[in-house]
Amino acid sequence: MKQNITVAVEKGLLKKARALAAQRGASVSALLADELLKITERESVYEQSRRRAGARLGAPFHLGGRKRASRESLHER
Repeated sequence: MKQNITVAVEKGLLKKARALAAQRGASVSALLADELLKITERESVYEQSRRRAGARLGAPFHLGGRKRASRESLHER
């Protein structure tokens, strides 16, 4: 379901937006709707990436090393 909104912009910006929309064969409304969709999708992808990175940081990394010998075993008397 689509919903209409009202946006207040400067006259010069509106003139440029109308020209850009005309070049793309769209309306200013469609141009704005498309840009809002792109912004929200980018934000969603970023949030998912941030969560994955946080989860990875919470888990330890195995760096391929092995357990060291204890000091006692190395210096037995």
